[in-house]
Amino acid sequence: MGEGAPVDVATVLCQWAAGGLAYLWVTTRRREVGLGYGWLLRSIYMTIAVAGAVTGLAFQSNWVRDAACIAMGVAAAAALVRSTLRSRAATSADGPGPASDMRGVRSVDGLDPRWDLPAPLLGMVGVVAAALASPGEVAAVLHLARLGVGAAFLGVVTDAMLLGHWYLVQPGLRREPLRELIRHLASIWPIEVGLLLIPTGMLSVFSGSIDDGYAGLLGWFWAACAITTIALAGVAFAALREREYAAVMAATGLLYLAILTGFGTDLVARLTLVS
Repeated sequence: MGEGAPVDVATVLCQWAAGGLAYLWVTTRRREVGLGYGWLLRSIYMTIAVAGAVTGLAFQSNWVRDAACIAMGVAAAAALVRSTLRSRAATSADGPGPASDMRGVRSVDGLDPRWDLPAPLLGMVGVVAAALASPGEVAAVLHLARLGVGAAFLGVVTDAMLLGHWYLVQPGLRREPLRELIRHLASIWPIEVGLLLIPTGMLSVFSGSIDDGYAGLLGWFWAACAITTIALAGVAFAALREREYAAVMAATGLLYLAILTGFGTDLVARLTLVS
């Protein structure tokens, strides 16, 4: 196997939560998406962040990363609580109004989007700590870049799929928020793949200087995941050009697959290059 930094579940969970919460802010800053979307994503990533801290403390402790995971979860919970309280206060004071749906539930999150920024920033502190503490032989700067870009990559592909599902709840939402996430995914993809190719990287697997233990099969599997991810993003973006509502659901289905191939792109490479 390779000589890269070892993969541990706690760091992956920290990355995932930080990236997902960062792209939650990218969406909520538009003040268009329903408040339930914010509640859903804050709850999911708060749970992932806490799971990362628990996993780290139990198996591969890094006190800075684990503390950052806890702080990230607390910050996400604080934004969730504030959004809930603001919604209840607004409903009590105004009742159903223009910002409400047919059931009288306020459809747009009135939370100041800046409340969604502290959680991912705290999470990135944990990502940096994990990179700097790694005992692997990958250069520290390269490993840090891989973890940081990987956090954004995993977060945006997950949020894109979840936002696609949200159109079932808020069918009147413009398609631009989903297009924006797909554009970000397509922009991050070449950086993600490029960083994983830099020596010691996947090029070493293809050349045979690193034995993946499966006669090169993992290398080709990684390549298939990488190529399929960008292809799925492109087809999903193209689907959104269609005017029918079913196009959004088609794009969401494609993004489901992109999550699988996206995680394969990031994690298969890191597992292959692990020392």
